[in-house]
Amino acid sequence: MIEIYGKKACNYCLKAKNYLDVRNLEYTYKELDTDFNREEMMDKFPTAKTYPQVRINNKTIGTFDQMVSYIEMMGYK
Repeated sequence: MIEIYGKKACNYCLKAKNYLDVRNLEYTYKELDTDFNREEMMDKFPTAKTYPQVRINNKTIGTFDQMVSYIEMMGYK
């Protein structure tokens, strides 16, 4: 299960969704101020400084680049 926590007008949020779409990987996209607020974001990702933040199988992965590295390391297609 892949979850992307993003916000409007975020290029890396769009890149994350496109990356997963191209690989036919299912994900849930959650948007700031629609699906969560800043306080909930800081509770879930206390060290986050940028968007998006990604969780895979309830494990915090981090940013877009960290997500790509993790998916490639784990061998997702």
